Amino acid sequence: MRTEQPKMIYLKDYQAPEYLIDETHLTFELFEDHSLVHAQLVMRRNPERGPGLPPLVLDGQQLELLSVTLADRELGEADYQLTENHLTLHPTSTTFTVDTSVKIHPETNTALEGLYKSGTMFCTQCEAEGFRKITYYLDRPDVMSTFTTTVVAEQHSYPVLLSNGNPIASGPGEDGRHWATWEDPFKKPAYLFALVAGDLWCVEDTFTTMSERSVALRIYVEPENIDKCQHAMNSLKKSMRWDEEVYGREYDLDIFMIVAVNDFNMGAMENKGLNIFNSSAVLARAETATDAAHQRVEAIVAHEYFHNWSGNRVTCRDWFQLSLKEGFTVFRDSGFSADMNSATVKRIQDVAYLRTHQFAEDAGPMAHAVRPDSFIEISNFYTLTVYEKGSEVVGMIHTLLGAEGFRKGSDLYFERHDGQAVTCDDFIKAMEDANGVDLTQFKRWYSQAGTPRLAVSESYDAAAKTYSLTFRQSCPATPDKVEKLPFVIPVELGLLDSQGGEIALRLQGEDAAQGTSRVISVTEAEQTFTFVDIAEQPLPSLLRGFSAPVKLNFPYSRDQLMFLMQHDSDGFNRWEAGQQLSVQVLQDLIADYQKGEALVLDQRLITALHSVLTDETLDQAMVAEMLSLPGEAYLTEISEVADVDAIHAAREFAREQLADNLFEPLWLRYQANRDLSKKTPYVAEAEHFARRALQNIALSYLMLSEKAEVLAATLEQFEASDNMTERLTALAVLVNSPFEEQKAQALATFAEHFKDNPLVMDQWFSVQAGSPLPGGLERVKALMQHPAFNIKNPNKVRALIGAFAGQNLSNFHAADGSGYRFLADLVIELNGFNPQIASRQLAPLTRWRKYDDARQALMKGELERIRGSGQLSSDVFEVVSKSLA
Repeated sequence: MRTEQPKMIYLKDYQAPEYLIDETHLTFELFEDHSLVHAQLVMRRNPERGPGLPPLVLDGQQLELLSVTLADRELGEADYQLTENHLTLHPTSTTFTVDTSVKIHPETNTALEGLYKSGTMFCTQCEAEGFRKITYYLDRPDVMSTFTTTVVAEQHSYPVLLSNGNPIASGPGEDGRHWATWEDPFKKPAYLFALVAGDLWCVEDTFTTMSERSVALRIYVEPENIDKCQHAMNSLKKSMRWDEEVYGREYDLDIFMIVAVNDFNMGAMENKGLNIFNSSAVLARAETATDAAHQRVEAIVAHEYFHNWSGNRVTCRDWFQLSLKEGFTVFRDSGFSADMNSATVKRIQDVAYLRTHQFAEDAGPMAHAVRPDSFIEISNFYTLTVYEKGSEVVGMIHTLLGAEGFRKGSDLYFERHDGQAVTCDDFIKAMEDANGVDLTQFKRWYSQAGTPRLAVSESYDAAAKTYSLTFRQSCPATPDKVEKLPFVIPVELGLLDSQGGEIALRLQGEDAAQGTSRVISVTEAEQTFTFVDIAEQPLPSLLRGFSAPVKLNFPYSRDQLMFLMQHDSDGFNRWEAGQQLSVQVLQDLIADYQKGEALVLDQRLITALHSVLTDETLDQAMVAEMLSLPGEAYLTEISEVADVDAIHAAREFAREQLADNLFEPLWLRYQANRDLSKKTPYVAEAEHFARRALQNIALSYLMLSEKAEVLAATLEQFEASDNMTERLTALAVLVNSPFEEQKAQALATFAEHFKDNPLVMDQWFSVQAGSPLPGGLERVKALMQHPAFNIKNPNKVRALIGAFAGQNLSNFHAADGSGYRFLADLVIELNGFNPQIASRQLAPLTRWRKYDDARQALMKGELERIRGSGQLSSDVFEVVSKSLA
């Protein structure tokens, strides 16, 4: 933990490094109670910084310096300056070598940054600034070096020794030890360094690249997980082929490795040639992982593999440019997942997540631009804005340029900057140069925080047969800036006639119509587009495919929304019309609840969903998405002042009414799909995902009836299913039901059966933590005493505490503030040993301004208590201080 006063770092202060490292030679001697790291750095003065030999300031934290040599001369203490965070040397020539030896303690490293132990395995996490906890170095992304790494360890306990690149030598050592040397021929920054040592088994395969090179593929796991790797291996091979076909990117090393680690702060890490994964992001088979987990594994494997080019071969100059690699790579993995599954459903899921969580981030105290101007702790900026909104920004470029133009731009970007550390501006410049366009105004998406609002009004002139749409854009003030300049907002749209047909679109001044769906660019604060030859009053279908991450406001009536649900040719907008209809209905219920009036569900929502449910032509995954009401978190996000109790009561009332009125079609859909499930072996493919998704959402509605036949069906699904998707849903339905005896039995049976599988037990924790039934906090506290829970494991914290505070809003926001006190206590505890996880658990408290006065006071009080609790890590200090500003 840092003890110095946290300070702000600004993008405007960026300067190129004074020195460069051409070669890095590392030797690790791993022992049970310490490790030794010997580093030789071949260095030179950076010619871009001009003449002179300023001091060389190397980064280093929690290191015990044993020796240091500069230009072959061993230095004494008088020859260098050593502080808590830096080693300063004084070169006497423009080229030289630095040799250091340090002692570190991976075995006690609970922050899980640098070199640490996960169980019996040594592993690393160096992004963003973990390498400085391994050895003294220029730990910044714009210093790129080749790496040669030798790992030495006791052979019996650590038979597998891995690092970046290709293996070049190995052999036995003394006293039962052995060694292996790896060489990475591609220059990389230190954040991409990786090391693994352990008793691991692996699944092996090969991939033949488009240039006929054979690449060895290996996924390393602890022995008990060897049967859960095939899905990840299949995903890897599909990712490699897709990246060749869609982006023309071929893998460059002789071997590609993945290692599954139980203790990991993030999802996975793209270290060159040696990806280290949170075990939850790589292990999957039908009996232990849900469909969502299978899709997550596929997406994360793809994401980390795609980083080989968008992040490794071309990396970011500084951490302010983080979205250069992350936003672009999320866009790439989303495209991959869309091609592997249902593109429309993938888009729906991405947008639902973005609007619920990233829009909330944009509206909160931690709001920042996709390329932030400043930060205290870079770990706090691995955010939804950098990743998901960054992906949307790249997606808008794709929309504006088209698929062919975007590919030309990405080809130029990779060709021009291969082996370099660059900026978001360099990415935009490649897109401009490849397509002969000017994206200067578009770059405001990178520099302006907040979610733009787009208000749209219409005007129809029957005599002139013209139809006009007027767009007014604005963006709320954020902590960094009050006034915002207009964005470039690509709006894909269509116009529907009274029969639901698509109208040919010709703008005033154009010679001919240009299709029935097109993209217009809103670039001014107010802008009107007029379409001609419109024979009747049309109904606009706006922001098709969610073509820009904005809040759209058009005064649709409920009848018009029902019409769009039935007729819109854009699948996303059919779903969106249903969501808007649901929001309008739910907001009326919320208002009635607050006034103490009787709740009555608008029949139009029942009619609309009945139509969807009985339409056999629709993709079952689409039906499942359309049956899903907006969540409580999203209803909170769109509320001026969120009334947690009213939101929960209104949504539960709506679900009960829908269950009663749609019982028969829900029951028919459930039985048909469940019967097919019993006859069909589990397959992790889109068609099967869709069937199970509809089956399971139907069951969640049906159980609200509390009918005996539904309870029997739920118990049958829980007991007889051959896959975790159906079993876990049945368990969740029981946990949220009034059937106490069956609930208790199911929870006990599940825990006994899966007690030795940590990832499945995480799901068991989450199901109970997320239950909105009364007594939620007491359940969570009791579960923290369960033998399977370990507060030092990030997955466990996310599964139990994260699920409670982030999903169980009615219990977390209890009026007495008990949920807030609980979370604050936990953050204070986590701050002492894992600051990254501590700061990420803070998010629910940072939104205190969203709630009523009483809750605001309680939440703010807990933030103040955290701030005054003692020596805070810079991670927690930054989030708390910005939340209270």
